[in-house]
Amino acid sequence: MNKNNTQQTRREFIKKCLHILPLATLMPIVPVRSQSHQEYDPTEHDYGMGIDVNKCIGCGRCVQACKIENKVPKQSFYFRTWIERYIIPVEGETFVDSPDGGINGFEKKEIAETEILRTFFVPKLCNHCANPPCVQVCPVGATFTSRDGVVLMDNEYCIGCRYCIQACPYGARFLNPNTKTADKCNFCYHRIVKGLSPACVEVCPTQARVFGEILKKPTPLARFLRFNEVQVLKPDLNTDPKVYYANLDGEVR
Repeated sequence: MNKNNTQQTRREFIKKCLHILPLATLMPIVPVRSQSHQEYDPTEHDYGMGIDVNKCIGCGRCVQACKIENKVPKQSFYFRTWIERYIIPVEGETFVDSPDGGINGFEKKEIAETEILRTFFVPKLCNHCANPPCVQVCPVGATFTSRDGVVLMDNEYCIGCRYCIQACPYGARFLNPNTKTADKCNFCYHRIVKGLSPACVEVCPTQARVFGEILKKPTPLARFLRFNEVQVLKPDLNTDPKVYYANLDGEVR
């Protein structure tokens, strides 16, 4: 058989294979996760969170979801997010409590309704400041601000010096007893790069938490900021927090 006949035979064989095999079997297999991760461009995003205090019922589902999603230690003093209850009496000082971070809800206080001026719940977490003091004090660069505006931790660099824990004015950081490194809320970064919401936002039954882009108008957070008069915690510190509260009482600290 000459060379031309051999090439023709090979071409005919390949053509027969193309007719027999489904097209999907000839296409490269690309994992969905890696493909979505490659498409994600952090420079196109600027994330923040809105919290409507009037909508929070103190159910603790957000705290539970955060613990499960991010493998936060089960002990009652380790939290990436927690809920505080404020009881403002007609006379006297404001009462604030957060039993087990509010993970199991709140028991009714034995106070007569006529003696209470107002009571409400305030979810708290890392404020992902645009001017974060925790980043400034880290001696090894383990805590940093990502290009999409999220303050993150790199456990491989963290030496557990606790400087960032002391520098945070919101008490949002803790030393993880399992990893021996600083830990805190990261907006469930592994979820948001896939286009998902943070776990706390997803499970909130009253939609008290809103997550999204700060500047892009179509997002839920942009609408939240447009239709509500919002405040941030401890604005006098000039940390420029990116967790915005609607209907925040002046007693909240």
